[in-house]
Amino acid sequence: IKQVPIGGDGGWDYVTVDPQAHRLYVAHATRVVVVDIDAGRVVGEIPDTPGVHGFAVAPDLGRGYTSNGRANTSTIVDLKTLKALGTVATGGNPDAIFYEPSTHEVYTMNGTGKSATVFNGATGAVVATIALGGKPEAVAQDVATGRLFVNLEDTAAIAVIDSSSHALKATWPLAGCEEPTGL
Repeated sequence: IKQVPIGGDGGWDYVTVDPQAHRLYVAHATRVVVVDIDAGRVVGEIPDTPGVHGFAVAPDLGRGYTSNGRANTSTIVDLKTLKALGTVATGGNPDAIFYEPSTHEVYTMNGTGKSATVFNGATGAVVATIALGGKPEAVAQDVATGRLFVNLEDTAAIAVIDSSSHALKATWPLAGCEEPTGL
C-alpha cells in the first residue's frame, strides 16, 4: 500500500506495532527506528542498542524495551521522548522480547543463554532467569492459561513457561521439525 524508507546499514529483525500510539518500531542493527503509521514517515530513533532484535511496548507504563543481542542487555525507553531510562542485564544474546501487561513484567528470550530473563517493567529489577534447555527464538502468550510458548531452534521443541511461577512447565518436541524460527 505504501513504502516508508528506513535507510541505514545493518540487519533487520522484529517489527512491533503500538496500535494505541499508531507507531511502528523497527529493530535495525544498532537502533530502533520509530515510524508514525498514520503519517507514513520516520519520527524518531532509539540509538545505542547494539545488535537489537526486538522491541516490546508497555503503554500502561509509558515505556518500551529493547533486546540488545550484542550487549546482553535490554534498554528501558520512555515512549514519549524515546530517551533511554536505564538498562537491564539479561542472559546471552537476547532475541525476542515480550511484555506481559497483567504482571507488568518483561521477558527476554536469550539465544546463547538458552534462557529467559524476567524483569519488572517499572523498576528494571530482574525477577527470574528461566533455563529453557535450548535456544529460544519467538514467544506467544495464552492469556487464559497464564502460559508462554517459546520455540527452541536448536532442539526443535516448544518450551512452556508458567508466567505466575516463572517456571518451565514442559518441553514439547516437534517431530520432523528443523530449527523452528517463528511462532
